[in-house]
Amino acid sequence: MTAPLDDPEERARDDFMSLVDRAVASIPEPFASQLDGVAIVVDDDPAPGQAPPGHSLFGLYQGVPRTAWGASGAPHASKITIFRRPHELMYPDPEVRARAVQGTVLHEIAHHLGIDETAIRRIEAARRVPGVR
Repeated sequence: MTAPLDDPEERARDDFMSLVDRAVASIPEPFASQLDGVAIVVDDDPAPGQAPPGHSLFGLYQGVPRTAWGASGAPHASKITIFRRPHELMYPDPEVRARAVQGTVLHEIAHHLGIDETAIRRIEAARRVPGVR
């Protein structure tokens, strides 16, 4: 059974998915072409045990980074999950939330491209936007 069109929760999911779609569409070449074989999905919340205690989890990369593919360069299926509710709770302002979603999508794509967490954090600190963690 589908939710009625005026269901606020369904509307929030649709709005959030639009933010994720825009973030993915903004990825420039040559990076965009390296996203073949990556499923980018939206879930409401992380599964129990996915987020470290006391921390919010905004996104999750699961797979084999491109830099770890074998000599043949054969792709491995990967998945990026962007979590809606942690973004909504942490960023109630829609404009700030849109920037946060963009940052989360970029962060998880960077993992797919083989950039480690330390390097990603350095890059994020250099381009930090006020109001967005």
